[in-house]
Amino acid sequence: MQLLVYILIYPILWIISILPFPVFYLLSDFVYFLTYHIIGYRKKVVRDNIKLALPHLSEEERLTIEKKFYSHMCDMFLEMIKTISISQKEIEKRYSFSNLDVYLELEKKNKSIALLCAHYASYEWAVSMNYHINHKGFGIYKKLANPYFDKLVKKIRSKFKSELITTKETIPTIFNNFRNKQLSVYGFASDQSPKPSAAHHWAPFMGHIVPVHTGAEMLAKRFDMNVIFLRTKKVKRGFYVASFEVLSEDAKSVPDYEITDKFLKLVENQIYEAPEFYLWTHKRWKHTKEKAQ
Repeated sequence: MQLLVYILIYPILWIISILPFPVFYLLSDFVYFLTYHIIGYRKKVVRDNIKLALPHLSEEERLTIEKKFYSHMCDMFLEMIKTISISQKEIEKRYSFSNLDVYLELEKKNKSIALLCAHYASYEWAVSMNYHINHKGFGIYKKLANPYFDKLVKKIRSKFKSELITTKETIPTIFNNFRNKQLSVYGFASDQSPKPSAAHHWAPFMGHIVPVHTGAEMLAKRFDMNVIFLRTKKVKRGFYVASFEVLSEDAKSVPDYEITDKFLKLVENQIYEAPEFYLWTHKRWKHTKEKAQ
């Protein structure tokens, strides 16, 4: 059954991926209309999250952000499909780096790198940085239920010189690379919510005390990795500019959770600057200290 689903859907995805960009974004507008106005996909979750995170805004302002978010989310979803056929030249034009030298200087320290980013703007196209770097790139992801689509996603990433590893594969992969002196960069999207029972640290995020993922920081300490933050800004439809900020060149010496807290503050700043580009569909504030008390 899973193979049948793949066989039926893949040709549609391929056709979408080769559409000229003007037609491509017209399709995205149609998908937005269906998703937001007809289906109402996770509308209550999005509305509640925006209200929790941005209570200082008026209801009208939050509604504007909500609509802009859904439009952006549909763009981003289709842009993920676009990676099936997009050329290196095209993606480099549409996803550029303003200070790549900051990252490349960190590579010269001869350590592996933990790259932290948020589910913000285009975290999918960030994989194109592998065209410009020397370290081997690994992206940490959640394995897809359909093995055929999972294989497709891995194949697409390999086109960008990146290898996907699941959360379960992360520690063994880092350990083997460390032992074999394979300098690598590992991408962690660490802004989502862990289960409270699995959380080692709670921290303020958008005005609420929430459980946070600390795995990237702890692995950076354990395997002596440098830590860098990737910030992505959407400059206009279909175009993004990314920049880097070094979080630590000596993670072992930094007090526990300080790197994680700094990362969350940088994500906050992104959201306040342009909240419509954050992934509001996730239940990021499902667990808070207020609810736990």
